Amino acid sequence: MSAAPRAPRAASLRARAEAGERLIGALLRMPGEELVEMLAVAGFDFVLIDAEHGPADVIALRQHIAVAGLHGVPVIVRVGEDDPGMVLRVLDQGAQGVLVPHVDDAEAAAAVVAAAHYPPLGTRGFATYSRAGFFGETPPDQHRDWYRENTLVLAMIESPTGVTAAHAIAGTPGLDGIMIGPADLAASSGADDLPVAEATAIVNRAVAATGKLRMDIVGTAAAASAAFDDGARLVVYNLASSLMTHLHGLRAAGD
Repeated sequence: MSAAPRAPRAASLRARAEAGERLIGALLRMPGEELVEMLAVAGFDFVLIDAEHGPADVIALRQHIAVAGLHGVPVIVRVGEDDPGMVLRVLDQGAQGVLVPHVDDAEAAAAVVAAAHYPPLGTRGFATYSRAGFFGETPPDQHRDWYRENTLVLAMIESPTGVTAAHAIAGTPGLDGIMIGPADLAASSGADDLPVAEATAIVNRAVAATGKLRMDIVGTAAAASAAFDDGARLVVYNLASSLMTHLHGLRAAGD
């Protein structure tokens, strides 16, 4: 007996971003399945799960991706630096995109693209029996074609070296977009480096000039609106920071 046909996939996050939609998400660390569900119920467009500074537990990560999938919310995973094996595993578990930190030059950006795409675009190991391939139910050609067209590949610029190479990084074939890591950029900048605001403007101009997507991390709704108005296509809240601000506000009622 043949398997029942599946409903067509909704438009991917990459397709929606490239079509010009303003997409809002939240960065969270594991464990937080209930937060994933709450974000979905609240109508967020995507979830960014942090496996760089958060636990990089692939089993827990799979559970978070599956919960998001039940609600139809795509997931991007921030992996660790220079970890192509982790890129493969998170995509096999159904993440629609990856965000790779500390990309300082075009060579590193090209390595990110290679890790995220199947041949001939990249070197990602091919399998359809993973969760991403519906456990072998997706024909190989369809699986390969969908991920070639819809995997969202993002790099983070987080150092003065990366800022200097911003145009070359953003122009890397197959790289879809850039996110600046403001905390790391500030931490790695010395007295002789550009102020973070000026460095950010340089990177944002490079992203715009190369026609790539820009993702910003913000802390407030006002900052999110400003980022969209300034050219960002994806904006993500730092959920830990937002929740702590809210909790401090609630606690103030007892003072």
